[in-house]
Amino acid sequence: MTPETVPSDAELAALAADVASAAIDRRVMVATAESCTGGWIAKALTDLAGSSGWFEAGVVTYSYSAKESLLGVNPRTLERTGAVSEETVLEMVSGAVARYGAGVAVAVTGIAGPSGGTADKPVGTVWIGWKRRGDYAHARLFHFGGDREAVRRQTVAAALAGMANELRR
Repeated sequence: MTPETVPSDAELAALAADVASAAIDRRVMVATAESCTGGWIAKALTDLAGSSGWFEAGVVTYSYSAKESLLGVNPRTLERTGAVSEETVLEMVSGAVARYGAGVAVAVTGIAGPSGGTADKPVGTVWIGWKRRGDYAHARLFHFGGDREAVRRQTVAAALAGMANELRR
């Protein structure tokens, strides 16, 4: 699957199964902190039977206040860089690990469209962050194409693929 390819339900399920396998192998609980995907990453993971053995928590934080209260994102970060930024996603994923006790977490924030984009942050702009407990958080910027569903599907796929890599390193 290439970044330009919109993944199918079967491809998302396979990526979720890969995360599950890695989490089970490492005996690690995982968590998700989502904005533009609206809980889709958590859904893909918890669609798998037995997910309670390795899935700790998932939180959907669309508003600034939810990002602050549920993930500990600093209000100054949001004021300075906005919700769709490297700084915000790094604070989101760090908050998910700290607040929900996971060994590995993923966070996503972006502009799925069809509106909301700007010249600096067009529709399809997505930041994804990953963090292992005890390590530094890291993030990657993506520019996905297509409609709202396509952007969200590509985000879920990239988040899950990165989470499996994080679990295996």
